[in-house]
Amino acid sequence: MNEFKPLPNLPPPAATTGVIGWARANLFPTPFSSALTVLGIYFLYITLVPFLDWAVFSADWLGTDKSACVSGGACWAFVTARLDFFIYGFYPASEVWRLDICIALFILSFAPQFFDTFPYKKNLGIFSLTVFPVVCYVLISGGWFGLEEVSTEKWGGLSLTLMLAYVGIVAALPIGVVLALGRRSQLPVIRTFCISFIELWRGVPLISVLFMSSVMLPLFLPEGMNFDKLLRALIGITMFQSAYMAEVVRGGLQAIPNGQHEAASALGLGYWKSMRLVILPQALKLVIPGIVNTFIALFKDTTLVLIIGLFEVLAAVEAVVRGTQWRGLTFEGYIFVGLCFWVFCFGISRYSQKLEQKLNTGHKR
Repeated sequence: MNEFKPLPNLPPPAATTGVIGWARANLFPTPFSSALTVLGIYFLYITLVPFLDWAVFSADWLGTDKSACVSGGACWAFVTARLDFFIYGFYPASEVWRLDICIALFILSFAPQFFDTFPYKKNLGIFSLTVFPVVCYVLISGGWFGLEEVSTEKWGGLSLTLMLAYVGIVAALPIGVVLALGRRSQLPVIRTFCISFIELWRGVPLISVLFMSSVMLPLFLPEGMNFDKLLRALIGITMFQSAYMAEVVRGGLQAIPNGQHEAASALGLGYWKSMRLVILPQALKLVIPGIVNTFIALFKDTTLVLIIGLFEVLAAVEAVVRGTQWRGLTFEGYIFVGLCFWVFCFGISRYSQKLEQKLNTGHKR
């Protein structure tokens, strides 16, 4: 009798692997899905192809005024011609190297956070929260170490947008955590104060907060006392976002089972130690999507400082497209600003997703 020999494993059918297999499984699994896929491809063809032709292939990229745009496509010449103004605002041209140093430090501090193998991420994180703000304030404002003093009225462009967002994010998170803990406090005075603070700031729009901080607040200050307009805007943005951050963090605190509190108490940990070592790490991990969503909203809300006369990137672009040289390029201007905001918001979103995967926030098995 012949001895049984197993047949060799055959490769899977070609139609179930590779690009063809993926397309059959995801784009054409059923007749209805196939019809939707075909309609989607057709819609992309009739919209994306003309847009790319207008925005890229037929666009004008160089020129000193609108007369250089003769191809009929997008006129990106105003971006290349006024890029310095969009980034630095009215900052003196001879001193922009100070802003360049701060931007380089910002990139060097945060770019390595996207790479898991980088060994000094913790040290860079501490640097970005402590030393970095001080160094950049000294460099940008001047008045120390022989640097020319530059008033905040000359700060503007994308650098001002990043500054407003960075300060708001760094300050709003710890204040929001304290407010969330205070709202859950057993002490009536602290709980009442935190609830009142949160509901007050959440009950008014940010545009009203900025208007009050810029126009109304000086009327209530003693004669001769005044705060810088940028400082007032930073305080208003921070307080406003802190209220929203507090509610996000409170949601995470309420999601922690009582058993965790009891376990911390059984170990002999006091309130602050149990919060710092047991409760808050779990709560913040659970609400990473909500925290990042608040950060993104804060970043986009920085455009509202336009109403108090601060020239962030949107205001800078609008000032250029309303001038005589580049009048009528509003559409291109808004696309440029939207792309700038999308790049930074998408970067924040991607980093949060990597952080969620690293911390296993979803508790996936």
